[in-house]
Amino acid sequence: MKIVCSKSNLVKGVGIVSKAVPSKTTMPILECILIDASLDVIKLTANDMELGIETCIEGEIIEHGIIALNAKIFSEIVRKLPDSDVIIDVSSDNQTLIICEKAKFNIAAQSGEDFSYLPAIEKEDSITVSEFTLKEVIRQTIFSIADNDTNKMMTGELFEISDNMLKVVSLDGHRISIRNIELKESYGPRKVIVPGKTLQEISKIISGEAEAEVEISFTKNHIVFEFGNTVVVSRLIEGEYFRIEQMLSSDYETKVRVNKRELLDCIDRATLLIKEGDKKPIIINIGDESMELKIKSQIGSMDEEITITKEGKDLLIGFNPKFLIDALRVIEDEEVGLYFMNAKAPCFIKDEQQSYIYLILPVNFNAVA
Repeated sequence: MKIVCSKSNLVKGVGIVSKAVPSKTTMPILECILIDASLDVIKLTANDMELGIETCIEGEIIEHGIIALNAKIFSEIVRKLPDSDVIIDVSSDNQTLIICEKAKFNIAAQSGEDFSYLPAIEKEDSITVSEFTLKEVIRQTIFSIADNDTNKMMTGELFEISDNMLKVVSLDGHRISIRNIELKESYGPRKVIVPGKTLQEISKIISGEAEAEVEISFTKNHIVFEFGNTVVVSRLIEGEYFRIEQMLSSDYETKVRVNKRELLDCIDRATLLIKEGDKKPIIINIGDESMELKIKSQIGSMDEEITITKEGKDLLIGFNPKFLIDALRVIEDEEVGLYFMNAKAPCFIKDEQQSYIYLILPVNFNAVA
């Protein structure tokens, strides 16, 4: 095999597929990036058996062939080459010569025939969203997935399609994030659980342009994202997602309208007094026209008042400040609505159309009040 392509194309392609190279594996072939120039395109592929990414790059194929190169070594070499055309020349014994200007690397490779290709997917049905929408939806929900495997369901996000609506849900046992997106067309009902790792990697790869589109296809066990020259195939998490409907009450005893930026900045300031790992709640005292926020730790204490519009009862309630910050940071509205039932019930942050809903459980603060 012999190909020529620009360093920039190679760096971009390698950067995309590297996200599917496993950090630990007992199969050395999975530590490789496959370069497939057996047909008329140069295709790069990586696959950790849960997530597979394939992308095509522009370049010239002088001699057709296929080779698997160690991803870590190959990506480091490519990144540090001069900004010029790169020649990749593979001999019959799989020795691979990488030449760029005066730089020459000769590395051992593995036969491409041993590589685990992406599964052949018979797409059952698909939806189309803009890259911008997908990137935003991931950003606005991914922070509330669980980061450990004690409950596999919590490490993924629910994608639920009903008519022309896509609902994306994540939860970690302390909070729930929901985004409802209106699609351009109506589709048949579908519920799948997508691994959080897959969504995090996709959000890094896609540009987020409003005009660019992503086709999302589903099968029984896989989800496929296609955009530009790239295909991402991921296994789904099997099982039934949590029934969250019964947690989403529309009743409230107290409703607060507040400037989002003021509230976010205030909580952000309060966290200056919390050491990492400390579980100090922020205590919110809701009165008629103002909301007092207090925090107390070994470092010191802080309290601040914010002007609000309130309907309903006064309330004293405590929260993990990080959970409030995570939700407020991803909301674009200038003003937010906070809905409370009592000091032991969840707080809802949502808009009138319920395009976003953030549910946050309160914490017991008697010991620190």
